[in-house]
Parts: sequence; C-alpha cells; structure tokens
Amino acid sequence: MTLKVYNTFTRKKEDFVPLHDNRVNFYSCGPTVYDYFHIGNARPLIMFDVFRRYLEYSGYEVNYIVNITDIDDKIINRAIEEGVDFKDITCKYTDAFYEDCEKLGIRPATVHPRATEFIDDMQKLILRLLENGHAYEIDGDVYFDIKSFNGYGKLSGRDIEQMQAGARVDVNDQKKNPFDFALWKAAKPGEPSWDSPWGQGRPGWHIECSVMAMHYAGDTLDIHAGGQDLIFPHHENEIAQSEAATGKPFTKYWLHNGFLDIEGKKMSKSLGNFLIINDILKKYESAAIRVFFLLKHYRSPIDFSEERIQEAKAALDRLRNAYAKITRVIKKSEKAPSDNPANLTATEVIHLKQNKTAIIESMNDDFNTAKAMGHLFDIAKIVNSIDENAETSLVILQEAKEILDTLGSDVFGIVFESTAQTDSMVDELVQLLIELRAKARKEKNWELSDLIRNRLKEIGITFEDRQDGTTWKFG
Repeated sequence: MTLKVYNTFTRKKEDFVPLHDNRVNFYSCGPTVYDYFHIGNARPLIMFDVFRRYLEYSGYEVNYIVNITDIDDKIINRAIEEGVDFKDITCKYTDAFYEDCEKLGIRPATVHPRATEFIDDMQKLILRLLENGHAYEIDGDVYFDIKSFNGYGKLSGRDIEQMQAGARVDVNDQKKNPFDFALWKAAKPGEPSWDSPWGQGRPGWHIECSVMAMHYAGDTLDIHAGGQDLIFPHHENEIAQSEAATGKPFTKYWLHNGFLDIEGKKMSKSLGNFLIINDILKKYESAAIRVFFLLKHYRSPIDFSEERIQEAKAALDRLRNAYAKITRVIKKSEKAPSDNPANLTATEVIHLKQNKTAIIESMNDDFNTAKAMGHLFDIAKIVNSIDENAETSLVILQEAKEILDTLGSDVFGIVFESTAQTDSMVDELVQLLIELRAKARKEKNWELSDLIRNRLKEIGITFEDRQDGTTWKFG
C-alpha cells in the first residue's frame, strides 16, 4: 500500500510522492525559545518525530529540519522583564528544549537552524521581494503586500476582501493593507538589531522560517508541518513571501496536527492550566506521554487529563508486560537451548505477521498511529497468552520481539523497558524470591509466603501461580 497523507492545502488525502526520488525534505516549525515548551508544543514534536521515523523505516532518506526561533518579540519582552541580554534567554531555553526532547525520546533533527544565523539571507530575500514589487518600505519597516500575490489565502481558505471588511484598522497605521505583514522591523531603543539597507532592525517571524527552510531544502519542500494554529497567518505568509520570491510552489504537502485542551478547556496561563513539559515529566513518565499522543490520530483534537494519561500508562504497562515476558523466555532459552526447534507455521506467528502488516497499512493511511497502536496491543495480547514452556513459545516470542523492536520502538519511539526492567539483576532477584516463596509454601510457612507475594505486589510485581510453576510480571 502506498503512503497517503492528508494535505491541508488540497484538503484531501494524496499519494505521497517525493520530489527527488528517495529523498524527503521535511520542515517542521520549531520553538520560539523564550520559555519552557508546554504539552501543546509536545504534540507536534512527538508526532512529527514519529512521521520522520516511519519515513526512514519505509526506506526514505529524510532531511528533517526543525528550526529555533531565537529572535522575536516574546524573546525581547522576556529579556526586558528579567533585565538580561536576549541571548541569555535564548541560550537558556534552547538548552532546555534539547533536554526535554531527549527525555521525550524525540530524536535530534538532521539540522536545527537558528534564525539569527541567517540574517544576511533574510535581507537578500527581502530585497528580491522589494525589487519585484511584492514588498514596500516605510520608515525602516518593510512589509509584504498581500494584494500583490495572487492566491493569498489559498492554504487557509480565507478571502482577502472578507478579511478586510471585518478588520479594525488603526488610523495611524501606514500599511497599505491591515493584513500586510512585516518582513523587517525597524529597531526600537534598547532592542537587539542588525545593520540593513533600511537601517538598524530585525527580521519578522515569517521570513525566518521561509529562509531557513529554503536554505536546507531548496525552493520547494516535500513536507512542511506544524500545528493547526500556524495555518494562518504564519504558514499562509510563508507561502506568499516564498512563492513571490521564487515563482515556485513552496511546499508539496502541508501537514497539521489538531489542537490540545486541558480537561476540556483551552490551555491558558490565566486559567492556571498551562502545563510545561518540564513539570509534567516530574509527575508522569515520558513513555506514557508518548503513548498518550500515539493513541489519537494526529489531526484530531486531543484532551489532556489525569484520566487519559492513566489510560496511556495502563496501555504502556500492557506492552511492557509482554516485552518483559519475551525477554524472560529468550534469556531462559539461551541458558537451556531446546533440542526441538519450533515449527515456524505456528498459528500465533501467522497472527503476529498479520498484525505487523496491519500496523504498516495503518501508518500508510495518513500516519494513523491510533489504529496502529490497536494492532500493537493485539500483539501484546498474543504474547501474554503464550505458555512460556510450550515448544513453540520461543519462535513466537522472537517474532513478536522483532515487531516490537522495529515498529514499536524504532518507529513509535516507545521505551518498552522501564528503568527497573533494564537492570538485568531484577529478574534474578525475583526468581530468587519465587524460589524462597516456593520453599516457604512447601514447609507450610504461609505467613512468609504471603509476605513475599504481598510486598512485591506493593512495588508493582505480580506473581501468577500456575500448574507448571510461578511466573511474574510488572503491574
């Protein structure tokens, strides 16, 4: 099945065909580094990380670009509030961004360009727009003339005339049109600025992304992604200025993730529900955050709540229990190899392969992680139903491990081994306690037997007594 993606520009699913054979130029709008990023920012970062991973799994060479906006009004205002240089703010929160991404399992992009590294290129693009009549300068400010660009509003579906009719225009505004946007801003006293043909100033936000994207991916990108809130005006303005300068389509496929609410309400500092990742990770495990997002289609709205995150944690535990069982059986087989290798046509193996195919088909249908995760849980269900001592168990579980490692871990970025599970001594210690408990039961020392079982349950380890012996699992 060919990968299909929903293109915001055409408002339909389309076959994904890169512009350059097997290479994909993929640009995703990154953070404005004036604060720690919040749970709403985490959604596109995690989901587009998964898309990048899946494209690579599918055999594409992905040039993944996530920018850093390190000059902006919000940054300047924060620096003024704290009485420090703007670079102190950007360095602090850029480092925090990288740290939080690592905690969330988000792989570094191919490149993370910073806006301040491309001031010269921005000025060159602005000069091109001035020369071809798409921009104009007023007292050191340079604006893009949206009426000069045929097709402004084609991404968002907005009509310029209707926009103008409903706009409130400041009588002192010298712009030709209230929706003309700044390409270059004249410097105000005390603000960071750079030399330019129009005097001291700094770039506008929109021109930053266009320049960084085209620098690393050429005039036309394969994929440009971001949150729905960026469709207008940010992405609309990127299209206008980029295509007005080059005469070429700016992006072939536009992908946008849905909005996030907090317990049914829009996230807002005024409502006291503004959740930054740095704080959330003190309460919830990063892998559970990742699963929380994967359980919903990226274009759908999503509601973050205690109940939903606990559901994600329970789902993660099911996967981890299955993976722990796989690890345990494979480790046991290495110590005592079987003389009777299992038949590869075991029914469970067939079901596992069917689920693997279904996961790939789901991802090929506009990166439907929600549906794909359902099939991942089916694999966990098969694993958890396997008799560890059966002749076919090893082959079945090895097949399951391959799927969980490649699709679950490499593509979805799920960490199946918790900190406790990664310690090779845990299994040995639990096995020792199982033996001590079995000895206590044999000696009818029920008090000690129950103590071992109950204390382990308190720390999240559950025993399962069966006819062929006792097994254990997390949860």
